[in-house]
Amino acid sequence: MHYICLLNNLIIITLLAMNQFSKFLILLSLILIGNISFAQDFEVAPVKLDFHVEPGDNQTKTINVKNHGNQKVTYMVVLADFIPSSDGKRQIMPPSTTRRTAANWLNINPSFFELNPGDQMPVQVTMLVPGDEYGAVWCMLYIQPTREQSSWSVDKALGAGVMVTGRIGVVVHQSPNSNTNHSVKVTGLKDDGTDENGKRNFTATIDNLGDKISMCKVHLVVSNIQTNEEKQYPPVEIETFPKMSRTVELSLPTEDLTTGQYAIAVIVDYGPRFALEGAQIVISVD
Repeated sequence: MHYICLLNNLIIITLLAMNQFSKFLILLSLILIGNISFAQDFEVAPVKLDFHVEPGDNQTKTINVKNHGNQKVTYMVVLADFIPSSDGKRQIMPPSTTRRTAANWLNINPSFFELNPGDQMPVQVTMLVPGDEYGAVWCMLYIQPTREQSSWSVDKALGAGVMVTGRIGVVVHQSPNSNTNHSVKVTGLKDDGTDENGKRNFTATIDNLGDKISMCKVHLVVSNIQTNEEKQYPPVEIETFPKMSRTVELSLPTEDLTTGQYAIAVIVDYGPRFALEGAQIVISVD
Protein backbone atom coordinates (compact mmCIF):
# COMPACT_ATOMS: atom_id res chain seq x y z
CA MET A 1 0.00 0.00 0.00
CA HIS A 2 2.77 2.38 0.88
CA TYR A 3 4.55 1.50 -2.36
CA ILE A 4 1.41 2.36 -4.37
CA CYS A 5 1.07 5.75 -2.62
CA LEU A 6 4.71 6.52 -3.21
CA LEU A 7 4.37 5.53 -6.86
CA ASN A 8 1.29 7.71 -7.33
CA ASN A 9 3.04 10.67 -5.70
CA LEU A 10 6.07 10.14 -7.92
CA ILE A 11 3.88 10.11 -11.03
CA ILE A 12 2.13 13.32 -9.95
CA ILE A 13 5.45 15.07 -9.22
CA THR A 14 6.86 13.92 -12.56
CA LEU A 15 3.83 15.19 -14.48
CA LEU A 16 3.99 18.55 -12.72
CA ALA A 17 7.69 18.84 -13.53
CA MET A 18 7.04 17.95 -17.18
CA ASN A 19 4.25 20.54 -17.32
CA GLN A 20 6.50 23.28 -15.93
CA PHE A 21 9.31 22.27 -18.30
CA SER A 22 6.91 22.35 -21.27
CA LYS A 23 5.77 25.85 -20.30
CA PHE A 24 9.41 26.95 -20.12
CA LEU A 25 10.18 25.49 -23.55
CA ILE A 26 7.11 27.15 -25.08
CA LEU A 27 8.02 30.51 -23.57
CA LEU A 28 11.64 30.20 -24.64
CA SER A 29 10.66 29.28 -28.19
CA LEU A 30 8.67 32.49 -28.65
CA ILE A 31 11.70 34.46 -29.72
CA LEU A 32 9.84 37.07 -31.74
CA ILE A 33 6.09 37.61 -32.01
CA GLY A 34 5.27 40.77 -33.93
CA ASN A 35 6.93 43.63 -32.12
CA ILE A 36 7.24 41.76 -28.81
CA SER A 37 10.11 39.53 -27.75
CA PHE A 38 10.15 36.83 -25.05
CA ALA A 39 13.15 35.08 -23.48
CA GLN A 40 14.21 33.75 -20.09
CA ASP A 41 10.67 34.36 -18.70
CA PHE A 42 10.64 38.06 -19.49
CA GLU A 43 9.09 40.21 -22.21
CA VAL A 44 10.28 43.32 -24.06
CA ALA A 45 8.13 45.49 -26.33
CA PRO A 46 8.71 46.98 -28.79
CA VAL A 47 11.89 45.42 -30.21
CA LYS A 48 12.55 48.20 -32.72
CA LEU A 49 12.80 51.96 -32.18
CA ASP A 50 12.71 54.28 -35.19
CA PHE A 51 13.73 57.84 -34.36
CA HIS A 52 13.35 60.79 -36.76
CA VAL A 53 14.97 63.50 -34.67
CA GLU A 54 16.15 66.71 -36.32
CA PRO A 55 19.71 67.91 -35.56
CA GLY A 56 19.88 69.77 -32.28
CA ASP A 57 16.64 68.22 -31.01
CA ASN A 58 15.69 65.17 -28.95
CA GLN A 59 12.93 62.57 -28.73
CA THR A 60 11.98 59.96 -26.12
CA LYS A 61 10.47 56.53 -26.74
CA THR A 62 9.48 53.86 -24.23
CA ILE A 63 10.37 50.17 -23.96
CA ASN A 64 8.28 48.04 -21.59
CA VAL A 65 9.96 45.18 -19.74
CA LYS A 66 7.80 42.59 -17.93
CA ASN A 67 8.92 39.81 -15.60
CA HIS A 68 6.95 36.62 -16.33
CA GLY A 69 8.97 34.53 -13.89
CA ASN A 70 8.22 33.60 -10.29
CA GLN A 71 11.25 35.33 -8.74
CA LYS A 72 12.48 38.90 -8.37
CA VAL A 73 14.96 39.68 -11.17
CA THR A 74 17.46 42.49 -11.67
CA TYR A 75 17.80 43.78 -15.24
CA MET A 76 20.40 45.95 -16.91
CA VAL A 77 20.38 47.83 -20.22
CA VAL A 78 23.53 47.82 -22.33
CA LEU A 79 24.36 49.25 -25.76
CA ALA A 80 26.20 47.76 -28.72
CA ASP A 81 27.02 48.74 -32.29
CA PHE A 82 26.44 46.52 -35.29
CA ILE A 83 27.71 46.31 -38.85
CA PRO A 84 25.04 45.17 -41.34
CA SER A 85 26.09 42.23 -43.54
CA SER A 86 25.11 41.73 -47.16
CA ASP A 87 23.04 38.67 -46.18
CA GLY A 88 20.96 40.63 -43.65
CA LYS A 89 22.78 39.50 -40.52
CA ARG A 90 24.35 41.85 -37.99
CA GLN A 91 27.94 41.75 -36.75
CA ILE A 92 27.72 42.94 -33.14
CA MET A 93 30.46 45.34 -32.05
CA PRO A 94 31.32 47.23 -28.84
CA PRO A 95 29.34 50.46 -28.44
CA SER A 96 30.59 53.66 -30.10
CA THR A 97 33.17 51.85 -32.26
CA THR A 98 31.60 52.21 -35.72
CA ARG A 99 31.27 55.24 -37.97
CA ARG A 100 27.46 55.29 -37.95
CA THR A 101 26.92 54.55 -34.27
CA ALA A 102 23.93 56.01 -32.42
CA ALA A 103 25.13 54.76 -29.04
CA ASN A 104 26.71 58.09 -28.06
CA TRP A 105 23.41 59.91 -28.55
CA LEU A 106 21.23 57.75 -26.27
CA ASN A 107 20.21 58.39 -22.70
CA ILE A 108 18.50 55.45 -20.94
CA ASN A 109 16.48 55.73 -17.75
CA PRO A 110 16.56 53.49 -15.80
CA SER A 111 19.49 51.40 -17.03
CA PHE A 112 19.46 49.10 -13.97
CA PHE A 113 16.29 47.99 -12.17
CA GLU A 114 14.50 45.19 -10.31
CA LEU A 115 11.14 43.61 -11.13
CA ASN A 116 9.00 41.43 -8.90
CA PRO A 117 7.07 38.56 -10.53
CA GLY A 118 4.36 39.93 -12.82
CA ASP A 119 5.64 43.52 -12.62
CA GLN A 120 6.74 45.64 -15.57
CA MET A 121 8.99 48.67 -15.99
CA PRO A 122 8.85 51.40 -18.65
CA VAL A 123 12.37 52.22 -19.81
CA GLN A 124 12.76 55.69 -21.33
CA VAL A 125 15.12 55.86 -24.31
CA THR A 126 16.00 59.41 -25.34
CA MET A 127 17.78 60.25 -28.58
CA LEU A 128 19.77 63.52 -28.41
CA VAL A 129 21.10 64.46 -31.86
CA PRO A 130 24.00 66.91 -32.25
CA GLY A 131 23.31 70.08 -34.21
CA ASP A 132 25.15 69.11 -37.40
CA GLU A 133 24.23 65.43 -37.78
CA TYR A 134 21.81 64.74 -40.64
CA GLY A 135 22.87 61.21 -41.60
CA ALA A 136 21.36 57.85 -40.65
CA VAL A 137 22.82 56.07 -37.61
CA TRP A 138 21.95 52.91 -35.71
CA CYS A 139 22.85 50.63 -32.78
CA MET A 140 21.51 47.81 -30.59
CA LEU A 141 20.07 48.08 -27.10
CA TYR A 142 20.03 44.92 -24.97
CA ILE A 143 17.77 44.19 -21.99
CA GLN A 144 19.37 41.44 -19.95
CA PRO A 145 18.64 39.86 -16.55
CA THR A 146 21.53 39.49 -14.16
CA ARG A 147 22.24 37.50 -11.04
CA GLU A 148 24.69 38.08 -8.24
CA GLN A 149 28.05 36.35 -8.35
CA SER A 150 30.53 35.49 -5.68
CA SER A 151 33.80 37.43 -5.74
CA TRP A 152 35.67 34.50 -7.30
CA SER A 153 33.27 34.15 -10.28
CA VAL A 154 32.98 37.77 -11.35
CA ASP A 155 32.60 38.35 -15.10
CA LYS A 156 35.31 40.92 -15.80
CA ALA A 157 33.58 42.08 -18.99
CA LEU A 158 30.55 43.26 -17.01
CA GLY A 159 32.22 44.43 -13.82
CA ALA A 160 32.02 43.11 -10.30
CA GLY A 161 28.98 41.26 -9.07
CA VAL A 162 26.76 40.45 -12.05
CA MET A 163 26.46 37.77 -14.72
CA VAL A 164 24.29 37.87 -17.84
CA THR A 165 21.81 34.97 -18.04
CA GLY A 166 20.03 35.87 -21.32
CA ARG A 167 19.12 38.99 -23.27
CA ILE A 168 16.69 40.53 -25.74
CA GLY A 169 17.94 42.98 -28.38
CA VAL A 170 16.16 46.15 -29.47
CA VAL A 171 17.20 47.67 -32.81
CA VAL A 172 17.59 51.46 -32.76
CA HIS A 173 17.51 53.57 -35.96
CA GLN A 174 17.83 57.35 -36.25
CA SER A 175 17.40 59.50 -39.37
CA PRO A 176 15.83 62.99 -39.48
CA ASN A 177 12.85 63.58 -41.75
CA SER A 178 14.80 66.40 -43.38
CA ASN A 179 17.20 63.79 -44.75
CA THR A 180 15.46 62.79 -48.00
CA ASN A 181 18.43 61.10 -49.66
CA HIS A 182 16.72 57.83 -50.68
CA SER A 183 18.31 55.90 -53.52
CA VAL A 184 18.11 52.13 -54.10
CA LYS A 185 19.29 50.30 -57.23
CA VAL A 186 19.27 46.68 -58.39
CA THR A 187 22.83 46.12 -59.55
CA GLY A 188 22.80 42.39 -60.22
CA LEU A 189 20.59 39.36 -60.91
CA LYS A 190 22.05 35.86 -61.20
CA ASP A 191 20.57 32.45 -62.02
CA ASP A 192 21.82 29.94 -59.43
CA GLY A 193 20.21 26.92 -61.10
CA THR A 194 18.05 24.18 -59.56
CA ASP A 195 18.68 22.71 -56.11
CA GLU A 196 17.95 19.25 -54.71
CA ASN A 197 14.59 20.43 -53.38
CA GLY A 198 13.22 21.18 -56.82
CA LYS A 199 13.58 24.96 -56.56
CA ARG A 200 14.99 27.29 -59.22
CA ASN A 201 17.06 29.86 -57.36
CA PHE A 202 18.13 33.40 -58.16
CA THR A 203 20.26 35.97 -56.33
CA ALA A 204 19.63 39.70 -56.60
CA THR A 205 22.09 42.38 -55.47
CA ILE A 206 20.55 45.60 -54.20
CA ASP A 207 22.63 48.69 -53.45
CA ASN A 208 21.56 51.48 -51.14
CA LEU A 209 23.21 54.53 -52.70
CA GLY A 210 21.50 57.08 -50.48
CA ASP A 211 21.82 58.11 -46.85
CA LYS A 212 18.60 56.57 -45.46
CA ILE A 213 17.79 53.15 -44.05
CA SER A 214 15.30 51.89 -46.62
CA MET A 215 12.76 49.09 -46.26
CA CYS A 216 12.31 47.30 -49.58
CA LYS A 217 9.84 44.80 -50.99
CA VAL A 218 11.58 42.57 -53.53
CA HIS A 219 9.29 40.93 -56.10
CA LEU A 220 10.17 38.05 -58.42
CA VAL A 221 8.27 38.19 -61.74
CA VAL A 222 8.44 35.39 -64.33
CA SER A 223 7.20 35.88 -67.92
CA ASN A 224 6.92 33.15 -70.55
CA ILE A 225 8.27 34.81 -73.69
CA GLN A 226 6.32 32.48 -76.04
CA THR A 227 2.90 32.72 -74.35
CA ASN A 228 3.24 36.13 -72.60
CA GLU A 229 1.94 34.47 -69.46
CA GLU A 230 3.25 36.27 -66.36
CA LYS A 231 3.40 35.27 -62.72
CA GLN A 232 4.41 37.37 -59.73
CA TYR A 233 5.55 35.71 -56.50
CA PRO A 234 5.03 37.02 -52.94
CA PRO A 235 7.58 39.74 -52.08
CA VAL A 236 10.51 39.37 -49.75
CA GLU A 237 10.89 42.31 -47.33
CA ILE A 238 14.42 43.45 -46.55
CA GLU A 239 16.21 46.34 -44.86
CA THR A 240 18.99 48.16 -46.70
CA PHE A 241 21.56 50.44 -45.09
CA PRO A 242 23.30 53.52 -46.55
CA LYS A 243 26.27 52.91 -48.88
CA MET A 244 25.93 49.13 -48.49
CA SER A 245 24.90 46.19 -50.69
CA ARG A 246 22.33 43.57 -49.83
CA THR A 247 21.93 40.18 -51.50
CA VAL A 248 18.51 38.54 -51.65
CA GLU A 249 17.85 34.89 -52.47
CA LEU A 250 14.65 34.22 -54.42
CA SER A 251 13.22 30.93 -55.62
CA LEU A 252 10.32 29.36 -57.46
CA PRO A 253 9.14 25.77 -57.98
CA THR A 254 10.63 24.13 -61.08
CA GLU A 255 7.15 22.91 -62.10
CA ASP A 256 6.29 26.56 -62.79
CA LEU A 257 8.87 26.50 -65.60
CA THR A 258 7.85 24.28 -68.50
CA THR A 259 9.99 24.03 -71.63
CA GLY A 260 10.61 27.45 -73.19
CA GLN A 261 12.23 30.83 -72.67
CA TYR A 262 11.48 33.04 -69.70
CA ALA A 263 12.19 36.61 -68.71
CA ILE A 264 13.08 36.64 -65.00
CA ALA A 265 12.70 40.06 -63.41
CA VAL A 266 13.38 41.40 -59.92
CA ILE A 267 11.36 44.49 -58.98
CA VAL A 268 12.20 46.53 -55.88
CA ASP A 269 9.61 48.78 -54.24
CA TYR A 270 11.11 51.05 -51.57
CA GLY A 271 8.26 53.47 -51.06
CA PRO A 272 5.30 55.07 -52.85
CA ARG A 273 7.25 58.27 -53.54
CA PHE A 274 9.96 56.50 -55.52
CA ALA A 275 10.07 54.80 -58.90
CA LEU A 276 10.32 51.03 -58.96
CA GLU A 277 13.79 49.63 -59.57
CA GLY A 278 14.50 46.38 -61.33
CA ALA A 279 16.71 44.06 -63.35
CA GLN A 280 15.97 41.25 -65.81
CA ILE A 281 17.64 38.18 -67.28
CA VAL A 282 16.45 35.61 -69.83
CA ILE A 283 16.73 31.87 -69.20
CA SER A 284 15.95 28.80 -71.29
CA VAL A 285 14.30 25.69 -69.88
CA ASP A 286 14.74 22.45 -71.84
